[in-house]
Amino acid sequence: MAGKAIESQGKLGHIFQINVSNGGVPKLALPQADVTSLGLVGDRQANTNVHGGVERALCLYSLERILTLQAEGHAIFPGAIGENLTVAGVNWDLVEPGIRLRLGGDVLLEITRYTSPCNTIAYALSGGEIGRVSQIAHPGWSRVYARVIQCGWIKVGDVVIIGLASE
Repeated sequence: MAGKAIESQGKLGHIFQINVSNGGVPKLALPQADVTSLGLVGDRQANTNVHGGVERALCLYSLERILTLQAEGHAIFPGAIGENLTVAGVNWDLVEPGIRLRLGGDVLLEITRYTSPCNTIAYALSGGEIGRVSQIAHPGWSRVYARVIQCGWIKVGDVVIIGLASE
């Protein structure tokens, strides 16, 4: 019964896709991954001055936002703009800095900030309009960075639960 209440509030979803790359975009799908304090094992960032590290260990984005962007004519797909986790069923408007997310049974994340889009993702957005996924230009359409509070394994289909800042 409580699960239904959480789901109806958009606080319960699932991992749709797990994405990694050897640096750059697109990031490609994996069925499961080991999450450490520095992100997903096997994932690399091309520019560690602006990506990666403890405060930007993981990048997350919403499948529903991706589908809406596709409907607008953008060539985006899960992993195209560098997110490590594509989540589905979660009310993306609730995912903001300070919020914690539980992934599966092991992993706990805390959202640290909104990402700033860069030119490497321009290929996935019509006319190279990277501002379409900017929190400043289009609030609620940005990807987010997260720190890992509790490490562990995740797999596609794992539950995602939005909690409070102190959980």
